[in-house]
Amino acid sequence: MSAPLYVRSLTEEEQEALQEALRSEEAFTLRRAQIVRLSARGKRSTEIAEHLGCSAQTVRNTIHDFNEGGTRSLHREKPGPKDPDRIFGEEKREVLVEMAHQSPRDFSKERSTWTLPLLAEVAFEEGLTSRVVSNETIRQAIQEMGHSWQRAKNWIRSPDPQYALKKSSETV
Repeated sequence: MSAPLYVRSLTEEEQEALQEALRSEEAFTLRRAQIVRLSARGKRSTEIAEHLGCSAQTVRNTIHDFNEGGTRSLHREKPGPKDPDRIFGEEKREVLVEMAHQSPRDFSKERSTWTLPLLAEVAFEEGLTSRVVSNETIRQAIQEMGHSWQRAKNWIRSPDPQYALKKSSETV
């Protein structure tokens, strides 16, 4: 049987950060802070798991993460790209938004509306990115330009010359 696993001794800064994390509204942060606090008080992984209603493996993972990463491990990492500017600089974002304002059919696609995966695929095909990026990367790049991702129907342009007239409320 292996020796019990405990968190390393805490510095004063870590103790302060732990107290702040115990007041967090985020369940992930609160649970991890509770695990670290109980482990620092000498509780074993199985005792902590039973007390908090989680698995012993969750407790061990948290302790390992804290021992390696410190208080940074108490908070959940944000999903999506770590640095969206690295993929889409200002110029590339402008090109991406311009691309989104065109019909996917202009890019030989069988759809009339954009989806995030389709926009990522076309961005790759057009050489805007070196690989097909995630939906979140595309969404964040568009958001950086002051646009929100919304259904593309607001951006569709019909090939019908009378489209604008038919869509306006002026027709009787």
